[in-house]
Amino acid sequence: MPHHLSVRIDPNSGFCFGVIYAIQMAEDLLDEQGYLYCLGDIVHNDEEVQRLEKRGLRIIGYEQFEQLRNEAVLIRAHGEPPSTYQMALENNLTLIDASCPVVLKLQNRIKTSYDKQEKIFIYGKHGHAEVRGLLGQTSGNAVVFESLDELLRHELPPNITLYSQTTKSTDSFYRIKGELEERGYQINANDTICRQVSNRDKDLRRFAGQYDQVVFVSGTKSSNGKVLYQVCKDTNPATHFISKVEEICATWFQPGQSVGICGATSTPMWLMEQVRDALLAL
Repeated sequence: MPHHLSVRIDPNSGFCFGVIYAIQMAEDLLDEQGYLYCLGDIVHNDEEVQRLEKRGLRIIGYEQFEQLRNEAVLIRAHGEPPSTYQMALENNLTLIDASCPVVLKLQNRIKTSYDKQEKIFIYGKHGHAEVRGLLGQTSGNAVVFESLDELLRHELPPNITLYSQTTKSTDSFYRIKGELEERGYQINANDTICRQVSNRDKDLRRFAGQYDQVVFVSGTKSSNGKVLYQVCKDTNPATHFISKVEEICATWFQPGQSVGICGATSTPMWLMEQVRDALLAL
């Protein structure tokens, strides 16, 4: 039957190098010792977490981390605050540090700014794993904000040092910088947004515009997934968000339509391939 969908996966989608590195590290250690503790979800994708848990990954929170002694614990790509490293020393824990190099560089820059007693404002998501690590560099003294409105509710100093979580939108970051400058503030802006994320923004616009329908695959906890899904939907209103194969609706599609599949920096390729196979079988 010639009515089937034609389906293509975006070649630029899938894990960013920070996530590839962390998962590779986890898999190597699981092969070696059969189990491995990981502080927090290794990646904001439930399907990938479940796959690794079946192989012996044990995801723990801070409460369990505090109780552990003489074990190895993986630090995921999002990075950790200094307090985590301190506790590991006290409890004789070996940290396997898979913090993304882009995040580590940002942590160092924030620490340097803090040591110079600059007034630091971080554009990011409250409570996000990466943001906790960034705040820790300032002993919790930096101000985290999610929007310009929220930022303007603070008493702002005349000189502001501006940073961003690595997965935020570059456009929003520069819009915020511009607005503040228009209001007369001196802004020392540090664009620390990961280029693998911001370039994906442009690639996705190109990709999403080529298809009748787009299926965006991402974990519901992924910040970057929310941003990139919005990019797709703005370009192509016929974009559907799913976090697993079971959420596909056959009624979304007309026979013979073209469908593009794409995802977040935390979406595994195997999951997008499963989605492709399910669509081809409709």
